[in-house]
Amino acid sequence: MRKIIIITIIVLSFITNQYNAEAFYKNAPVEEAAALNYVNTMKRDLLCLMLGYPEYAVDVKREDNGNVYLIMKSGKKILYDDKKNKTFEQKLNNPDLQDMMEQIYPLKPVTDLMEKDFDPGRIRVYELLREVYGGSKQAVEKNLVNVSYINCRFNGNNKAAESLKNVMKELVPLAKQKRDIGVCVYPLSGTYNYRTIAGTGRLSPHAFGNTIDLARDKRDYWRWTSPEQGRKRLLSYPKDIVEIFEKNNFVWGGKWNHFDILHFEYRPEIILKAKFFGDNNNNNKWYSGAPIEELSVKSIIEKIDKAFN
Repeated sequence: MRKIIIITIIVLSFITNQYNAEAFYKNAPVEEAAALNYVNTMKRDLLCLMLGYPEYAVDVKREDNGNVYLIMKSGKKILYDDKKNKTFEQKLNNPDLQDMMEQIYPLKPVTDLMEKDFDPGRIRVYELLREVYGGSKQAVEKNLVNVSYINCRFNGNNKAAESLKNVMKELVPLAKQKRDIGVCVYPLSGTYNYRTIAGTGRLSPHAFGNTIDLARDKRDYWRWTSPEQGRKRLLSYPKDIVEIFEKNNFVWGGKWNHFDILHFEYRPEIILKAKFFGDNNNNNKWYSGAPIEELSVKSIIEKIDKAFN
């Protein structure tokens, strides 16, 4: 089905500029409506990526063959969709931007473990991370700065360290006042560490200095414990911690089926999509939900629409 959608996408792209979306969805054949939905989702993803990495993701290009690229400040082109049907593991190991942005992160409090293979933010496009945070161990380490309140190293690019500072400015006093929060925060398990993820050949997000692990509990990680014990730990975890991190553009590993409860990762593009388009229906303009009154947002919307005209 997805391949059919992709094949028709070039032909149908002009429709997004000539039809009211609500009328189109009401009257269009299923395949055409799905194709328009694909285009609109792509535009939303690109908007969130450009807003999430404003100094690095600077433009969008659509080529004659239908391939769409996110253009980085360096000139590097990162493909949005390679049009391959993939298993979940293949998406983890060889993702494109569409794979990375596909699952919408839930901003509401969790009430149970996530469903099978629902891991929003766990899929990472390393081309993007290297462009933003550093393409080698040496490059990443040049970008590390000390974060006050907790005295740890974090990547200074893209406001990652600044965002962690804002988290800790609010979280540290709470940790001193409330024991249930304090025992989940201290002692920290680590931030920057240039290593691979256990059991894989993929770099850990810790290798880019945009991730922090709080105090460790043996029930925190899906490889360490049973689903039953992980569920108990998840439901007892202080909501204040999660809300403070999410407010500052961090995703929480507790909202992954492959849970990682002590893990918080700076992923502004994932949080922005959840905020702007988490409850979006397809009866509005593709950017409905985004703060279009902001000039920076309006400018990016115009760039994206121009690329698709």
